Amino acid sequence: MIGRLFPFAKPVLNGLDPETAHALTIRGLSFLPALSPPPDDPRLHMDVLGRRFPNPVGLAAGYDKQCEVPDQLFALGFGFVELGGVVPEPQPGNLRPRVFRLLRDEAVINRMGLNSDGLSVVRQRLERRRGRTGIVGVNIGANKDSTDRIRDYVMCIEALCGLVDFLTVNVSSPNTPGLRDLQGEAFLDEILARAVEARARREASAGRTALLLKISPDLALDALDGIVATVLRRGLDGLIVSNTTVTRPVTLREHDLATEAGGLSGHPLFRLSTRILAETALRVEGRVPIIGVGGIDSAEAAWTKILAGASLVQLYTALVYRGPDLISTIKEGLVRQIEREHLPGLAAAVGRDAMIIAREFA
Repeated sequence: MIGRLFPFAKPVLNGLDPETAHALTIRGLSFLPALSPPPDDPRLHMDVLGRRFPNPVGLAAGYDKQCEVPDQLFALGFGFVELGGVVPEPQPGNLRPRVFRLLRDEAVINRMGLNSDGLSVVRQRLERRRGRTGIVGVNIGANKDSTDRIRDYVMCIEALCGLVDFLTVNVSSPNTPGLRDLQGEAFLDEILARAVEARARREASAGRTALLLKISPDLALDALDGIVATVLRRGLDGLIVSNTTVTRPVTLREHDLATEAGGLSGHPLFRLSTRILAETALRVEGRVPIIGVGGIDSAEAAWTKILAGASLVQLYTALVYRGPDLISTIKEGLVRQIEREHLPGLAAAVGRDAMIIAREFA
């Protein structure tokens, strides 16, 4: 139903400020029943993070920032959804305008600044969906004016463990001043050590919640070496590669908008994020799973992420341009690829071409 309406709604939404249009879509979803989608082809099932994912196509963080409509999003066909980012105290984020559509590039620049209703409100919303099906994660961050950002991550973990399937430690948003500095090896080691300790304190009563780290696509390879080593040493459950980029590819056509500050997402991010994904996979060597995100707008793009090393994939910006039918289009395309290559399932392709992709995309 929503997919069929998208061609009619798109011109109206594109005529609105991007943030207003987004708020309207969230509001519209909130009125829909939380229906179960049709079952997925078993060859798309992925056993990752101690869960069986019905399909590998997830929604990236940033869409349902306030954790309002996860169950309605599952009805669109997602195999999992990541909500947030969430920070301990409510904060408005940066001043508007702070979202810009680069229409000819099928891209978005945002500098939202982790606007959040705050941990208490989000926890209440997640409490209300206890017992419902669907794999849910929450992206967590630190308040802009926090004097102890590591404590902010710990607070979020202690409050949300047991309510969701995974939590993503986000130290790679380009829109909170100083946050990316936490990707430095010494800072990151302390954050992850404290995060794992906080999870352990809650595990006996709340059950195991997977911990993931989301990284930037703008990392130098020596910095990536240190991050992967720290993740493995501290026992995290996986990585998400990658966040938005502060770089501006020379191929961008919307030159005026490209000068806006913020993180670039969408089609122009694909090559950069996929290269970092492949380089990460080569370093991880299958010891933890990777979720690939950045520029996925087709089944071919999703398949490339999987070949580069992603066990699961996420998308967001492409929904703005292609609509919710993109989800089923990607899943159908992945099934065709499995059949074309006579594979037993999707897992057989994960990371198969990581070295080739790392070289070709360099």
